Amino acid sequence: MSNFGLKYFILQKRVLNLYRHVIRASRSLPDPQTRSETITWFRSEIERNRHLADVVVIEDKLAVAHREIRQILPSSEVPSR
Repeated sequence: MSNFGLKYFILQKRVLNLYRHVIRASRSLPDPQTRSETITWFRSEIERNRHLADVVVIEDKLAVAHREIRQILPSSEVPSR
């Protein structure tokens, strides 16, 4: 039996939704290379933090990701938390 609670699975869904958002929002970037690098960067952040199980740490990482995405893709509406 795992120690992951409902909050963990909700956060997991939020991460996936944010990843989908990054893919869709990156379509507005005119340079294909920049688009590819943006998606690769976000994907690598997800992979790098895949091992995290502490919901507080995951929430903090999501908050940072939201800020960074707003900077990289300023014209996009980042999904609400």
